[in-house]
Amino acid sequence: MDFQIIGKIKGNFLIYKNNRTDYAICSYDDQMRLINRTKLTMMPDNVLNVDFVVYTDFAYLIYQYQKKNTVYCMAFKLNSEGKLLTDPIQLDTTHINFMANNKIYNTASSEDKSKIMIYKIRKINGKFHFTTLLFNDSLGLVHTSDIQTNFDDRLVRLSDFLVDDGGSFVFTRGNKSTSRDYMDDLALVIKAPDEDTFRVNGLKLLGNFLDGVKLKVDNVNNDYVINSFYYTKKRGNIDGLYSAVWDKDKKQMITQQFLQLGDSIRNLAKPDKNTKGALDDFFVNDILLKKDGGFIITAESHYSDSRSDPWNRYNYQYGNPLLSYNSSMYSPYSYGYGGSYGGYPYYNYNNNNNSNQRYYYNNVIILNLDKNGQPIWVSVINKSQYDDQSDNFLSYASMLTGGQLHFLFNTVDRRALIMNDQSVYSSGKVTRNPPLRDQDRGYQFMARYGKQVSATQIIIPCIYRNYLCFAKIDYQ
Repeated sequence: MDFQIIGKIKGNFLIYKNNRTDYAICSYDDQMRLINRTKLTMMPDNVLNVDFVVYTDFAYLIYQYQKKNTVYCMAFKLNSEGKLLTDPIQLDTTHINFMANNKIYNTASSEDKSKIMIYKIRKINGKFHFTTLLFNDSLGLVHTSDIQTNFDDRLVRLSDFLVDDGGSFVFTRGNKSTSRDYMDDLALVIKAPDEDTFRVNGLKLLGNFLDGVKLKVDNVNNDYVINSFYYTKKRGNIDGLYSAVWDKDKKQMITQQFLQLGDSIRNLAKPDKNTKGALDDFFVNDILLKKDGGFIITAESHYSDSRSDPWNRYNYQYGNPLLSYNSSMYSPYSYGYGGSYGGYPYYNYNNNNNSNQRYYYNNVIILNLDKNGQPIWVSVINKSQYDDQSDNFLSYASMLTGGQLHFLFNTVDRRALIMNDQSVYSSGKVTRNPPLRDQDRGYQFMARYGKQVSATQIIIPCIYRNYLCFAKIDYQ
C-alpha cells in the first residue's frame, strides 16, 4: 500500500491510495468517515509517480507512466470528493531507450499555487539538459526552456528545486574537489520565468565545507534562504551552522554567517556525548520563515547501524545523493527527514528488508535566527527513539499553530507506543503537553508521515493490527 495525504478541500480530507495497481482517491468528512472512494481507472498499471497541487476548492493530480519508449506526463482535476472534474490532459512526453523504474518528471509549485513547474534533467552527449515547463494555475503553459550545462555528476550535488511566487526556478549547486569530499564550493542557481538561461551566483565558503544544503523561498521578503551544517576540516566534526540570505530584487547577498555552535548548545543537543562530536549525527530538517525576515531551523539527530555496515555520516549523506539517475535520465529529488514538511510522502508497508538494521532518532534542535543570521535562542526537544528493521514509527511530525511549534512523536510506555506532544513558544520555552493516549485501542502512529492540512489540523497515518488508517488531530 502506497499513500499520500493530499490535503483539505472544502472541509473534506483527501488521501491518495495505491494497492499494487489499484489507484483511488478517498474523501473523508470532519469525523474521518469515508464519503467517497473514486477509483482512478484511467491511470495505467505502470504509473511511475504521482504528485498533487492543492487549492481551496480543487486539486491537480499529476502523474507519469511509460508506454513503449515514451514517458507521458499527464494531469487531471479533482473536486473535494475526489471525483474527476476533467479528463486527463497531456503536459509533456519524453522519448527514451530503456524501461524506466523511476520518475522522469518532477513537480514544484509556488507557495501561492499560482505557478506550477514540471521539470526533467537529461544527460545527452555528456551534457545536462534541464527542461522546464512553467504552467499557471489553470495548467496553461506560460514558458518552456531547455538549458544545457556542463555539470560533472560525480562532483556536483544539487539541493531542493523550488519555484517562487513570481515563477523563478531556483536551486543550489555544490561542487566537490573529489567524489569523496564534502562540498567546498556552492552557488545559487536562478532561472527567471521568461528567460532561457541560468544565472549562477557563487557563494564564498571561506575555506569551509558543507554537506546537505537546505533551500527555502521567502516570498514575503523576496529572499532565498540557505542553511547547512559546516566543517572547517574535511571529514572533521561539525563546527556550526552556515546561513545565507539572497535578495532576489537586488540580486545580491544580504547576509552570510558561519555560526559556530559552542559547548553550551552541544551539551543541550547531546549531553551524553563528548562536546566535540555532539552534532555529528544531526541533519537540518526544515526552515520556518518569519515575517521580519528571520527564520527558525530544526535539526534532528538521526543515524542507523548494522552488523555489516557501521554508520558513517558521509556514506549516509551521499549514499542517497541529491541527484540520482537511471541510465541517461536524471531524476532529482529533495532528500528530507519525515514530518509534515514533506520528507516522505509515500509509505510502503512491506518494503523493509534490512533485518539487521537498527534506526535511531533522538533529540531535535530548534534555532531561532534573526534576518542577519544571528541566534536569538536555542531550544531542544528531548527524545530517544530506536527500532529494528524499520523506522516507520520513529522521528516526528511538526505542527505550527496558535503561536506554538508542536512536535509529535512516539515514546514507549509499558511496551506500547504513546504519542507525545511537546511545543515550543515564540520565546523558546519548551512545554510538555499531555500525551495522546490510545493504548487500549492498539493504534500505532507513524508521525513522520503526518501532514498539516489546515491552521489547526494535522492528519497522521497509523497502523491498527494489519490495517492502515488515518487519524485527524485538532488543536483548539
